[in-house]
Amino acid sequence: MMKFKQLAISLVLASAFAAAPALANTKIGFVNTERLLREAPLSVAAQKKLEREFATRDQELQKLAKQARDLQAQLDKDGVTMSDSERKAKERDLGNLNRDLQRQGREFREDLNLRRNEELGQIQERARKAIQEIARAEKFDLIVEQAVFVDPKSDITDRVMKALGNSK
Repeated sequence: MMKFKQLAISLVLASAFAAAPALANTKIGFVNTERLLREAPLSVAAQKKLEREFATRDQELQKLAKQARDLQAQLDKDGVTMSDSERKAKERDLGNLNRDLQRQGREFREDLNLRRNEELGQIQERARKAIQEIARAEKFDLIVEQAVFVDPKSDITDRVMKALGNSK
């Protein structure tokens, strides 16, 4: 039994040493996709585009929220001096305003997330193409997007950003 164990260990070690020269010639690159999607000029432009696209709706939501706060403040301040029917009407108005605010806020977030995902999808597709072009041109064997440790000389994120900037 002991000889079998030693033989197995010897075979494992031999195969590891045999594979070592092949790994030594492997060219590996790393792309920080989080940084790419946050800092690439294409990503920054997409974020600004979304901000412009949703600015009007955001302002409308802020206006509606201010109306609700003002109505709440008026109720807090003058509620005890108002007639019962006037206070109930204002409370009903405030409830309706808050429901509208919640509904519109939810729709706003859903629409914004949908558009953001569309933009990110387009950027990711262009980034994939740029990564593949760099990999072919520079003869990389493997490019990874997640790693525990990366030697800075293996990081090609800046080159991908530059390629995305040139591919407008």
